[in-house]
Amino acid sequence: MASKSAEQRNRVQTALDRVRHQIGLVLGAAAGAREAAEADVARLALEQEIVRVGMNHADAEQQTEWARHPAAHEVFASLGGVRNAFYTDWSSGPGALRDLVAANAPGPAGRPPSEWLGRVGTNPGITAPGLWRVGSATAAGRDISRTFDVAVPLLDESHLQITSAPKTRPVIDGIVQNLLMRVLSTFEPGAVKIHLWDIGQLTAILPDLYPISRTSALSLYDPTRLEDLLDELAGHIRRIHATGMQAGHTSLRELRRASNQRVEPYRIAVLYGNGETLEPELARDLKRVASGALAAGICLILIDVPTAVSASVESLSLLDERRAISSMTGTDLVVDLDPPLPSGQVIRAAGRIADALIAKQGGPRSFADLLPTEFGQESSARELRAPVGFYEGEAVEVVIGDASPHALIGGPSGSGKTNFLYALLGSLAARYTPDELALYLLDFKEGVSFAGLAPGRKDASWLPHAKLVGVNVNTDREFGLALLRFLADELRRRSAAAKEHEVTNLADLREQDPGGHWPRIVAVIDEFQYLFAGRDQVTATATQLLEDIARRGRSQGIHLVLASQDVAGIEAFWGKPAVFEQCTLRIAMPKARRVLAETNNAAVSAPKWHAVINHDSGVAHGNLLAHIPDASSRNVFVDLQHKLWELYSGRFPRPRLFDGAHSPVLEQFPAYTELKPTSRPRALLGQSIDVTEAAQGVELPRAPGRNVAVLGGASAEALSIMDSAARSLARQYDLGEVEFVLHCPIEACAPAVLELTDRLRAEGHIADLIDDLTALLTSIVEGELGGPSRILLLYGVDAALPALEAKAPGQLKSGLDHLRTVLKTGPGHGVHTIGWWRSISRLKDTLGFGGTDDIGTWAALDVQGNELSPFAAGQVVHWSPRQGRALFFDRTTHGAPEVIIPFQRPETSGDV
Repeated sequence: MASKSAEQRNRVQTALDRVRHQIGLVLGAAAGAREAAEADVARLALEQEIVRVGMNHADAEQQTEWARHPAAHEVFASLGGVRNAFYTDWSSGPGALRDLVAANAPGPAGRPPSEWLGRVGTNPGITAPGLWRVGSATAAGRDISRTFDVAVPLLDESHLQITSAPKTRPVIDGIVQNLLMRVLSTFEPGAVKIHLWDIGQLTAILPDLYPISRTSALSLYDPTRLEDLLDELAGHIRRIHATGMQAGHTSLRELRRASNQRVEPYRIAVLYGNGETLEPELARDLKRVASGALAAGICLILIDVPTAVSASVESLSLLDERRAISSMTGTDLVVDLDPPLPSGQVIRAAGRIADALIAKQGGPRSFADLLPTEFGQESSARELRAPVGFYEGEAVEVVIGDASPHALIGGPSGSGKTNFLYALLGSLAARYTPDELALYLLDFKEGVSFAGLAPGRKDASWLPHAKLVGVNVNTDREFGLALLRFLADELRRRSAAAKEHEVTNLADLREQDPGGHWPRIVAVIDEFQYLFAGRDQVTATATQLLEDIARRGRSQGIHLVLASQDVAGIEAFWGKPAVFEQCTLRIAMPKARRVLAETNNAAVSAPKWHAVINHDSGVAHGNLLAHIPDASSRNVFVDLQHKLWELYSGRFPRPRLFDGAHSPVLEQFPAYTELKPTSRPRALLGQSIDVTEAAQGVELPRAPGRNVAVLGGASAEALSIMDSAARSLARQYDLGEVEFVLHCPIEACAPAVLELTDRLRAEGHIADLIDDLTALLTSIVEGELGGPSRILLLYGVDAALPALEAKAPGQLKSGLDHLRTVLKTGPGHGVHTIGWWRSISRLKDTLGFGGTDDIGTWAALDVQGNELSPFAAGQVVHWSPRQGRALFFDRTTHGAPEVIIPFQRPETSGDV
């Protein structure tokens, strides 16, 4: 087959060369004969003068005498020879030209429109006609004028330059549209792509062809963005050249011939310049593109573009509305242009071509078409590979591995970003088992995009590959930081294992340690810019961790997928491009900006439900446009999840769900349900914002400073912390081992305190609700802190200060003095205070000068961070109060305060 194609190609080229040569001979012969005759006439100047005199003399006798002159016979013989040679060549030339054009412009390339317009082409695009008809020319003979076809080479052969005349824009549109319809009607759908750019028009560039614009076969470009088109063409040239070089070929034509496959579509770029001078840089880019375009199967049609290109170029220069001069033959040939095709017929024909292309692609594709016939058959040892959409019927894949380790996804609201993520996750999960792929999913925007991937009240299924699902975390940047810390720890663990086995990447580690559990990890962080929303320690730490994971994660199979509506305003990365440089996989949704390379605007014109997939850091030549099927509608992804859940759920645990919109329930929390009597009781204050489902608390050993302060006026959260601390401690003491003493001077909180007292008593513990705090403190101090272990639960201590400050007659010390003594020395004797102060200043009043060390642990609510420094070892505290959250610090275990989520407390009518 290859030899036949080569033979046919050689015949076409030889025939084309013959066309040029034959026309040149015909016109050249006439010119040569004319020059010879003129030389003879010059040599016989005297005789010619005699001829002129004789011809103009009225006397018949003198004319007869001239006719007998020997020189006259020589001149007439020479002129007759010229005429005979000229007309002999012309008589044979048109016929030969007609034969050659018919052979090199078969079917729609050269035949009348009535024979092909409206039919869909069948040429697969491996070879192309050598000539394309534009009109006809006439050779005047001795007896009859002879007409022959005029055709121009395109595609692999030559570019075409058209120069207009005044008021001939409709004529030029007719020429171009006729040529494009001949090309489109020759090849099967998808074998050729048209690119249209007009410096003077936003729309209405060859509007009859617009039915094809609903497919990828026709693209229009902004008149101010010629660089976009040139960048795209340059990218195709580089890519095709690289592909050809790898196969040992210097052109796409050679590659097609050798493989007997189309490989790449032909491309025709039509540029209307309107005679305007291009900027020097654009002119240079156009010349570079033109010089390499033909070898890449790209043909330029330049209309009034005043830039000379160093490549094979044929030209048509319009004389008027019906005629043009062609330079195809090396000499000027006047061409009678074919009339424009009827507009209605072109529109209908373009519609049929578009319908055929859509039908060939299989019509609209669904999410099910992304999925394999058998689940879990792929290995992730080397990379992850999954189709996410379709282009011209072919699947478009996303590849995550060493070459493209991390992905950056951008798209404004409503552009289909969430749908794309579901298509990606579903395609990956269907191909790889949970042993091969582990997913960590985090959504910072206000919504529950990933919530359905974890078990819920209505649907108990979950995505078995998901290890963590975080939703509604737009106000919990700390959770994103916790995920990055987890990934950094996992990176260190894998690096240590790789070092131990003397390997450098995940594939080799899995080979050397087949018994280990080393899945590829994909961490998806939607709206990741929220991580860097503040100028604080969270941003600084997150930036450092993200850069380290992005740089070193590729070799250990840890991959980031960072999605955002806009990455332009992330101050944390100004001057720190490390993360984005590592995100060589770029996915741009329609209208997305600054996701691809700076000069790559392919996403701006991408249609809805599409995405631009680019594995080359966003450079234009790496663009792949893909239609993304609907993966997020009701029951679409759910059906896949149910199948995977039924297949894998028995072997893999449910994912950890962190929902920032809901507070944890103490009775359902593992850290609470697992508590049992111990010698080191620990009061649980709230849920830790961490990857693992952990609680934060404080141990209460017999040591100085082991008291807890709850700070702030948010009563609901304060009551919750006090409640969870008491109830968790109660589970760790044997009955009778500890005495709970409660005091509440705040009337609105009394019902909640009474409820807790009754609960503790119901569990069998000693629980006293007292009214006189001074008497209690006095008895404790005067008893020299002896007796049973006590937990003092003091609500609203600041409200009790007036009573504590009062001294009874004859007493030297007040209740406040006793409270300070209990706080200072009580923990060492088994008396621990858990108190709630509604302001920092009242706590300071309670403790007195130098008493801050007596509060070793605190949980701050609606208190500003700058007020907390004295209780945090003097360090600067970054904290802005937010509802449902508390800042927790234990000076014995914490280097810096951290955010916790207070547990839900059973509501009572008296809560405020």
